[in-house]
Amino acid sequence: MKFIHRLGFYLGGFIIGIIILFFFLGGKKTSCDYGPEARTLKNIRIKPRFFSESALAYLKKEKMDTSIVSVLLKSGDVLFSESNTKLDSCKLYMIEGFVSDKKIKMKIENCETKATILEFPSLRPN
Repeated sequence: MKFIHRLGFYLGGFIIGIIILFFFLGGKKTSCDYGPEARTLKNIRIKPRFFSESALAYLKKEKMDTSIVSVLLKSGDVLFSESNTKLDSCKLYMIEGFVSDKKIKMKIENCETKATILEFPSLRPN
């Protein structure tokens, strides 16, 4: 069999496979969160969230809503150098991001079944 025939068969099968993939995965909410930062943020996003008293007081003082946590968990960056991921029970993560022209940093305790927002160490204008 000539190379051009083998290439034709390969490309034909490849295209049929791609069409089948689009058909099966087209309407589903699939994601490719392979990096450590994306996996960490997704892990926190899917758990029920709780707020410490100091975090709620800080948000109230700054006249901000708790929805900024959702924004940070979608578009924020995990600061692994400031996080404590070596703990056995609940890991502590520092997440930083921008919300309405303010750079916000928050400290989250990520346990097995829940995520607790502990504090907002800094809230600086951009």
